[in-house]
Amino acid sequence: MTRPRWTPAGLRVTSIVVVLLVWEVAARWFLNPEFVSPPSKVLAAFPGLFADPKLTAAIGVFCAELATAFVIAVGLGTIVGLIVGSTRFSYRTLFPIVLLIYAIPQITVLPVFVLYFGIGTASKIAFGASHGIFPIILNVVSGLKSAPPQHVLSARTMGASRLQIVRRVLLPQLVPALFAGMRVSIAITLIGVVLAELYVSQNGIGYFTQNFSERFDPADLFGLVTILAVIAIVLSEGAHRLELHFNRWR
Repeated sequence: MTRPRWTPAGLRVTSIVVVLLVWEVAARWFLNPEFVSPPSKVLAAFPGLFADPKLTAAIGVFCAELATAFVIAVGLGTIVGLIVGSTRFSYRTLFPIVLLIYAIPQITVLPVFVLYFGIGTASKIAFGASHGIFPIILNVVSGLKSAPPQHVLSARTMGASRLQIVRRVLLPQLVPALFAGMRVSIAITLIGVVLAELYVSQNGIGYFTQNFSERFDPADLFGLVTILAVIAIVLSEGAHRLELHFNRWR
C-alpha cells in the first residue's frame, strides 16, 4: 500500500484550512468577541467594507502611495547599491554608513518626514520608501559581491570598459539578489506606509484602522488587515513572476 504524497500546494492549502478552523473554534468558544472575530464574521464584513465609498477611496489612495514608494525604493536602492558595491574602496567606505542608518528605528524619524513633507501623501510615500530602500541596497551589494572574480578579470582582459563589465557581467549576477530584495522591500514598504497612515492620516487606511479598533469592531478590523495582506501578497507574487521572466537565462 503506497503512502499518499503531499504536494507543496496541497500542504499549503491544508495548513491554511487548519489555521482557519482553529481560529474559528477559538474565537467562538474561548476568546473575547470584543477583541477577536471568527473568520466567518470577518468574511461577512467584506461587503460592508467595500460598500463604504470613503474606505474604498482610501484603499485606492493607499495602493497608489505604496506603488509609488516601492518604485522609488527600488530605483534609489539599486543606484545606491551599485555605487556602494561597485569597488572595494566604496564598499569599505560607504557600507558601514548604510548599516548605521539602517540600524536607526525608522519610527523615531517619522516627525522629521512630517516636518519636511507635511501631513499629506508626500510624507507617506517618502516614509514608505525609506523603509523599502534598505533591503534593495543590501541585496544589490550582496549580488555584486557574489559575482565570480574570474568573470570580471576575464572581461577586463578582453578589453571591456567599466560600464560593459557592469552591464554584461555584474548586472546578470545581481538579478536574483535584486528580486529577492524586492520581495522583502514590498512588505517593509507597506509597513512604512501604514505607519505613516496611522500617525498622519485623517481619512486614510490609518484612520479606519484606528476607528475600527477604538469602537471594538474586530470583524471590520481583521477584514481591513486581510485586504492589506492580499495587496502585499499580490505585489510579492508580481515580483516573483518578474524574477522568473528576467532570470530565464539561468
